[in-house]
Amino acid sequence: MAEQSFLVPQEKYLKSGIHIGTKFKTKYMAPFIYKTRPDGLSVLNLQKIDERIKVAANLLSAYEPEDILISCRRENGWKAVKAFGRATGVNVFAGRYPPGILTNPALDNYMEVKIILVTDAWPDRNVIKDAKSAGIPVIALCDTNNQANDIDLVVPCNNKGKKSLGLFFYILAREFLRNKGVLGSSEEPKFVVEDFTEE
Repeated sequence: MAEQSFLVPQEKYLKSGIHIGTKFKTKYMAPFIYKTRPDGLSVLNLQKIDERIKVAANLLSAYEPEDILISCRRENGWKAVKAFGRATGVNVFAGRYPPGILTNPALDNYMEVKIILVTDAWPDRNVIKDAKSAGIPVIALCDTNNQANDIDLVVPCNNKGKKSLGLFFYILAREFLRNKGVLGSSEEPKFVVEDFTEE
């Protein structure tokens, strides 16, 4: 696999642990698993992770920032999603998702969005449920232990690690801005990966 065709150098992916899964694997995630380590942890296929990040970035950049919602119940991803929101202008929820905000126009915080990205299909299941009933497509970051029900696009990755989530949202923000023409095709953004990750 040619190095330059990855969105970031392979070493950067490996260092973040974006490819390290869990000991548990579901049949949904089997096509994305490269191997199982002697310690029982599954290893995700880096090429497939990279391909799916490209697809997610292309999909999201077809929408305006105000039409997108990123939701992250898991605390490890809060810094990353907030940094993504600042960099792109996209709506983000870091913390508990208030039920009904996508489905109940009577609520003060009701919002109409056209696409959603969740950082983990299990803790973010209420968002997925609302999105499904509102007919909103869902992109979900899925680890080896995730189910893929009601998800339109699975992005395989370690969705629990701070470094992994930081790198994912950094790449997504950069590619989103490049696709939108805010950045040139090979221009680097003003933000750096450290802005998205916990020390």
